[in-house]
Amino acid sequence: MKVLIAELALFLFIAKRAMSVLLEILNVSHLRKMSAFVPVSLSGIIDKETSEKSLSYLALKSRFDIFRSLFSDILILFFIFSPLFNMYNSVITGMNINYMLQGLVFFAVLSAASQLLDIPWALYDAFFIENKFGFNRMSISLWIMDFIKSFIIETAILCLAVIAGLWIIGLSPGYWWFIIWLFFFILSITLMYISPYIIEPLFNKFEPLDNPELVEKIKGLCEKAGIKAGQVLKMDASKRSSHSNAYFTGIGNVKRIIILDTLIGKLTDGELLSVIAHEAGHWKKKHVIKSIISFEIIAELLLFVCYLFFRTNILPDIFGIQPGGLFAKIIIAGFLLSIISYYFDPVCSYFSRKNEREADRFAVGITGGYTDLQNSLVKLYKDNLSNLFPHPLYVLFYYSHPPLLERLKELSAYGEGDGAIKK
Repeated sequence: MKVLIAELALFLFIAKRAMSVLLEILNVSHLRKMSAFVPVSLSGIIDKETSEKSLSYLALKSRFDIFRSLFSDILILFFIFSPLFNMYNSVITGMNINYMLQGLVFFAVLSAASQLLDIPWALYDAFFIENKFGFNRMSISLWIMDFIKSFIIETAILCLAVIAGLWIIGLSPGYWWFIIWLFFFILSITLMYISPYIIEPLFNKFEPLDNPELVEKIKGLCEKAGIKAGQVLKMDASKRSSHSNAYFTGIGNVKRIIILDTLIGKLTDGELLSVIAHEAGHWKKKHVIKSIISFEIIAELLLFVCYLFFRTNILPDIFGIQPGGLFAKIIIAGFLLSIISYYFDPVCSYFSRKNEREADRFAVGITGGYTDLQNSLVKLYKDNLSNLFPHPLYVLFYYSHPPLLERLKELSAYGEGDGAIKK
C-alpha cells in the first residue's frame, strides 16, 4: 500500500509537469496560428513586426521555462526517490549538535543548493533572452550584487522561520499548528510593513515624482477613491529592465504609490491615472485583504493536516526515509503539497481574473471613461511583448489577468469613452 502511494505521488508529479509542457506548446502554437490576424480595433497599432517579435519572445521564453522546470523537477525527483534523501537526512540528524542547529543546517543547505543551481538559468534568462529583446539593462556586477543581497535576506528569513518553528513545536507539541500559523501571520504582516522601507531600498532607489501637477492629480484621484496617498514615488527600475508597471504599498488606508521610471514618458497623464485608478480599485475592493484571509485560512488548515500526519511516521515510511524525523516529514509534506496545489491553479487564476475585472470597472467608474485605460493596456502590451492570443487552456491555468482582447472588449461595456484606441 505504501509503495502504491509513493508511485501515485510520482505519477501525479510527472503528470503535473507533462500538463505544464503541453500547455506551453499549445500556447505558442495558438499564437503562431493567430498572429497573422490583427483585430480591427487594433489595426494600425499592432503591426506585423510587433506580432512577429511577440511570437519570437514567447516561443523562446516558453522553451526556456520548459527546460528550466524539467531540470528542477529531475533534481527534486532524484533527491526524493533516490537514496540521497535518506543519506542526507541520516547525516544531518546524526550530527552531534543542538537540534535547532541541525534544523538550520538541514534546511539552509537545501535552500542554498536550490539557489546556486538556478544561477545558470537566471543568467541565461537575463543576459540572453531578456537582452536579445531589449528588456535587460543590468550589468553583470549589478546582477551579482542583487543575487548576494537576495541570498542573504532569504537565508536570514529562513533561519528565523526554522528556529521559531522548531522552538514552537518543542514548546507546545499539541498546539504548534496554531501557534506557528499565528507566528507566520504576524511575520508576513511585519514584512509587508517594513519591506518598502528596509528591504526594497536595498535594491532600488525611490525618490519623489518630479512632476508636481501629476502628483496632485494622483492624490486627487486617490482621495476620490477614499485612499490617502502618503507619497508618490518614482523607482529606478530602468537600471535593471525596461518592463514597466506601477503599484501601491502600505498597510491600512495610507498608501505609497510607486511608479516605475520605465512607465513615465510612455503613457500620457490620463493613461497613467487610469493605471493608478486600477490599482486603487484593488485596494478599494479589498482584494489584497481577501487574498490574505483566503491564504491564511488555507495555511491554517494545511498546518493542522500536517500536524495530524506528523504525529505518525507514515510520510517517511512511504518514501523509505529512516530515521523518519521532523525534518524529513516537512520536506515530504512540501513535495506532496506542491503536487496538490498545481491542480488548484485554475481556481486561483479564476479569482485573480475576477479581481482584475472588478478593478477595471472601478477604474472606469472613478475616471469617467475607459479609453485611457484601454490605451495604457495596449501600450503596455506592445512594450512588454505580451501574448495577444493566449490559448484558452493556458489562460485557465496561468493567467492572473484577462487576456488583452477580452479585457478591451469588457472595458468598452463598463463606461463611456470615445472608443478610439490610440497609438
